[in-house]
Amino acid sequence: PLRGPATCIVTEILIVSLLFQPISTKRKLKQQQCEAAKEKVPHDVRQRYVSLFTEEFLKTTGNANDAFEKALSEERTVYNRSMNKLKYLSIAVNALKKMKNQSAVVKMKSLKQTVRISISVFPADDMALYESLKDYILTYEKLTEGNYPVQHPERHGCAIVFIENKRVHADPLKRICCRCGATYSVSQTGKHIRKEECNYHYGKAVKNRVPGGVETRYSCCEGVMGTPGCQMFKLHVHDSLSLDGFVSTLSRCPSDTGCPGIYSLDCEKCYTIHGLELSRVTVVNSSLQVVYDTFVRPDNEVIDYNTRFSGISEEDVKGNHTSLREVQETLLSFINADTILIGHGLETDLCLLKLLHGTVVDTSVIFPHRLGPPHKLTLNSLTAEYLRRIIQESVCGHDTAEDAAACMELMLWKVKEDGKMKKCQQ
Repeated sequence: PLRGPATCIVTEILIVSLLFQPISTKRKLKQQQCEAAKEKVPHDVRQRYVSLFTEEFLKTTGNANDAFEKALSEERTVYNRSMNKLKYLSIAVNALKKMKNQSAVVKMKSLKQTVRISISVFPADDMALYESLKDYILTYEKLTEGNYPVQHPERHGCAIVFIENKRVHADPLKRICCRCGATYSVSQTGKHIRKEECNYHYGKAVKNRVPGGVETRYSCCEGVMGTPGCQMFKLHVHDSLSLDGFVSTLSRCPSDTGCPGIYSLDCEKCYTIHGLELSRVTVVNSSLQVVYDTFVRPDNEVIDYNTRFSGISEEDVKGNHTSLREVQETLLSFINADTILIGHGLETDLCLLKLLHGTVVDTSVIFPHRLGPPHKLTLNSLTAEYLRRIIQESVCGHDTAEDAAACMELMLWKVKEDGKMKKCQQ
């Protein structure tokens, strides 16, 4: 062993090396953090979209490795086209939408049809469920308060609503844009006289408490109320609903003693030159099975397919020949006047379907907003609170089957919970 001065020198070297080791490590960590900060898109964000892309490619590619390779290539292309994280997210979302549309087209071609009808025998306990749901059917007063279409007293095949649309102009050749509020002129056929771009916010105005008061911002871009819109569209649109061409559900045969039926439905709409029209309808039964699902060809020229919310593109509807009349005929074949129809804000769906039906259970009424009408809780918030599940998360718009099933599940939950309360009170 070393003794004397040599030992001191070695000891000093060891001490110095130990003292400086953490500093070196910190420098390396700091350098790595700086390099990571310089990356225009965080790694976890990129990884998330690789996973989403892979999931979509798996729908059209049977091989998992091929799907993953395609996803990596697509994500790399998105990354290379992006200047920053915000741009990356925008390009990635659009790429994902395109993939979903392509996979939907492939699926449609494989099915060789866009209409699915599967009216199965009612579950054994549907009659008991029907009796329980009777307590939640809207009264005529509730229907009129909720702006549901009811039979016109004088005109056959026409409906009336009791709450006037405030966005209807007094001049029959003028329209009020439901997105930006601008007034624009149309011809006798409903077409725009001039092509004017629409600058609007697609999100809702949300009030938030801030120091000193309340601040209102748009949910789409966090812009303060009154700021210029964050979206542009080639034309203005209006949300009028035609009240002509309605059909009524028929009374069932007196000899029919079975269950009249319980269904939940959801519709998607598009903007045409004459307002809102039906573009898709989905119906599910009490077992959450889809019994009817079809895209619908609008009667009038389409201005905007409302893809951001509906998830429906021109390709979905363009090759479809199902008309509104055909949809009505199909629905009337298994829905009668006593059938319970469940939905969230079903008044708009019935107007789109041009269907007069009074046996309705509306989840927006059964689960009311604390401020009362006309405020309504969203279907998404209801499923999160009562079913502990998040829906409508897809970047490609709503899923009508998911929304219809969610309404049915909410009422199944409600019937079960209210049944427990009744037992406790006995």
